[in-house]
Amino acid sequence: MNFLSQALEFILTAANWAGPAGLGARIGEHLLYTVVAVLVSALIAIPVGLLIGHTGRGTFLVVTGVNALRALPTLGVLLLGVLLWGLGLVPPTVALMLLGIPPLLAGTYAGIANVDPAVVDAARSMGMTERQVLLGVEVPNALPLILGGLRTATLQIVATATVAAYASLGGLGRYLIDGIKVRQFHIALVGALMVTALALLLDAALAFAVWLSVPGSGRLGRSRRVPQPLLGDEVALGSRSVTGGGGSSGLGYERRASSHTVDG
Repeated sequence: MNFLSQALEFILTAANWAGPAGLGARIGEHLLYTVVAVLVSALIAIPVGLLIGHTGRGTFLVVTGVNALRALPTLGVLLLGVLLWGLGLVPPTVALMLLGIPPLLAGTYAGIANVDPAVVDAARSMGMTERQVLLGVEVPNALPLILGGLRTATLQIVATATVAAYASLGGLGRYLIDGIKVRQFHIALVGALMVTALALLLDAALAFAVWLSVPGSGRLGRSRRVPQPLLGDEVALGSRSVTGGGGSSGLGYERRASSHTVDG
């Protein structure tokens, strides 16, 4: 409890938020590493997931690739990157990217592959090209799962971005390493608490984005709702198309009268 009270006092002290080594600067650096790693992961994983999910080819690649990337130790990849490229932004980006690719690839592939085949076949029967089917039909229906993969990837990356401090970079990992090094464990606890708070905020924002992307939820979902005819309207349209009522175009689509009763 003594460590916790000291850590909270450190966080609530305004002076500790200023300067190049303050909490504000460290949070900005941590977010920078997270955003860069997530963007690179998305640029690689989402196109591959779209292609494999749309064509149905390469499923074995998704399964084996995702499992292989998840098995790689992040710290080991980081140290190997330092040996290959030296100190800087590249080694932690590569190490964190390997954490972000598996959930993004799996979420994108699963979202596209699970779109109702009847919807896809209907789009093709309307003359839509494969690109139009993918971008106009499959991606909107798969968006919740794609954003769910992005949510998982972001949480894993923001929680592991503390390893950037091992590559002589900043971020909230500096508090963890420096606190343990000088045996001021409340400083290390400050880093852990700030990473936890940052992860919870990002998770809440992405969870809201996933909720908005689900058809029927929020403004985006409401804009996707298509008015469906009532059962009585369908029966009326079907019967008129069969009987071929006066003025019908033969397609079964004609304006209904204002009353269902017929005099005489």
